[in-house]
Amino acid sequence: MTQATASDASLLARDFDLRHLSPAFYADPYPVYHALRAHEPIKRMPDGSLFLTRYRDVQAVYRDPKAFSSDKTVEFKPKYGDSPLYAHHTTSLVFNDPPRHTRVRKLIAGALTARAISAMEPGLARLVDGLLDVAAERGRIDLIGEFAAAIPVEIIGNLLDVPHAGRGPLRDWSLAILGALEPSLTDAQLERGNRAVSEFIDYLRGLVVRRRRQPGDPQHDVLTRLIQGEEGGEQLSEAELLQNCIFILNAGHETTTNLIGNGLVTLAGWPEQRAALLREPSLIESTVEECLRFESSNQLGNRMATVDTEIGGVAIARGTPITLCIGAANRDPEQLPEPDRFEIRRAPNRHLAFGFGIHQCAGLSLARLEARIAIGRFVQRFPAYRLDGEPMRGPRARFRGFAAVPLELEPLPGQAG
Repeated sequence: MTQATASDASLLARDFDLRHLSPAFYADPYPVYHALRAHEPIKRMPDGSLFLTRYRDVQAVYRDPKAFSSDKTVEFKPKYGDSPLYAHHTTSLVFNDPPRHTRVRKLIAGALTARAISAMEPGLARLVDGLLDVAAERGRIDLIGEFAAAIPVEIIGNLLDVPHAGRGPLRDWSLAILGALEPSLTDAQLERGNRAVSEFIDYLRGLVVRRRRQPGDPQHDVLTRLIQGEEGGEQLSEAELLQNCIFILNAGHETTTNLIGNGLVTLAGWPEQRAALLREPSLIESTVEECLRFESSNQLGNRMATVDTEIGGVAIARGTPITLCIGAANRDPEQLPEPDRFEIRRAPNRHLAFGFGIHQCAGLSLARLEARIAIGRFVQRFPAYRLDGEPMRGPRARFRGFAAVPLELEPLPGQAG
């Protein structure tokens, strides 16, 4: 979809309904986001909820967690009913307010210190190099299934010390559970998501029993840390423990997979930027930040107004659901010049890909490390990689990424392949 004219943009904004999205939107939502920012930046949906697309409005909501709640016990009831999905999404860290949110986040963050993440780098580099060795022998790769998705499953599996033999179902469970967060669902998606939660819970119960018998090092083993709780403090209930293990595996997996996949596909589409990264590998940190901004893995967030208030001069009634469009905010021309240009030297680059405020992603440093190692080493190993067919996107508005990306690889001269 090309950039819309002013009249086309007005129609795009007028007709936008988050529950009825077109294939064109899933392929490229940014023209719609531009139209909304220009014509209806605080868009009232047919169901009465609001959809925000300006950076300043999205950030303002993030800044005020008291007026804009993350708790979903009311909002998710009509969507999920009394179901495993409802139990999961109303107990996990991301959809809760303090004090529950604070307590769980503190436990998770305590195992994701700068020192702990730094210690993961050598093993992560070995994992990535091993995947690249296999790809080099074949000369082609499915970027998602054979590379991008394999990395976070290993890293998060290691954080929770999940036995390697038990990691097979994790990706499918994650996709099913997170897929059920889409604005509009089929009965099949709901059934698949509920089954995934139930199977995941059953699996984790056995894992927790074994870990209680044989605890790991709480400085590195997140599951042991969650089981033991803060020294002298309150422990998590069994439901909180199990549901937040699911959350950690899901949050650390899907968005990082998308970050790596989106980043490498974007670099392929901007060859002068890829060439600059090849010439200057030290640009990998700013490259990852631009990948996060330009194609945010997580495009949408949600809040509920807890009081009568206002956003951008628009009155908001207590109880109004609000969708924060991170993907639109990160391309707001009021915030940065040429927002639709992919520029790996962009500075400053104050994007909202990890959220903002008390709910900013607890694993952001780990995700950045995974992306730096994966994208940086892939580009240096295969500087002329190219698409070998059409990438396949899933029809998902919240989590933007690819289901499959066929690539043909050309290693540097003198490398095996």
